[in-house]
Amino acid sequence: MNLRNESLQHFLEAANVAFDQFAKAPEARRSIGHIFAALERPGSARAGKGSRLPVCAQLDMALSIDTSYACLARLIEGFRGIEPMLEWHRRTKYDHTASDNFVDGHANALIIGPGGLEERNDLWLGVTLMAPHVRYPDHDHAPEEVYLVLSKGEFRQGEGDWFSPGIGGSFYNIPGIKHAMRSVDAPLFAFWALLAEQPH
Repeated sequence: MNLRNESLQHFLEAANVAFDQFAKAPEARRSIGHIFAALERPGSARAGKGSRLPVCAQLDMALSIDTSYACLARLIEGFRGIEPMLEWHRRTKYDHTASDNFVDGHANALIIGPGGLEERNDLWLGVTLMAPHVRYPDHDHAPEEVYLVLSKGEFRQGEGDWFSPGIGGSFYNIPGIKHAMRSVDAPLFAFWALLAEQPH
């Protein structure tokens, strides 16, 4: 029986409430339901300290959003509790669709999943931080994905137009769809949850 870190458990409970409140699409609600049901069973805890990248200097500004939603305030509080344990990474695969400042202007961290605070392969729960005026490259992946956005910023799915979910905005990416994001005049901060293995 794996035991879960108390700070991580606090964050996951807050994330469950926030995703449940803001994920409206039926596909998103189904996916989130499976993800948080699976998270009732803890994975194997990762040992070691966290590590930051230079863009993490933007975190304080990104997390100082003015929100009237109590569940988002609890989510941010929970994230602050686990952030020192996270290992922030740069995306190593990108193409001409990324902005010139992309490499040093972004960071991703897995909270749950390979290399995350809990090692598991059935789902991934992570976060992206971008400095202002950075464009993330077009990318795709087999698992379906649900975003919960905690900042200004713009997103794109397939060949569609750019859209702005806003603080508390949530949307669903079908498996394999090309998608991207870009920050505007403030840091972009968003959580994403991927269901890597469909439940039987």
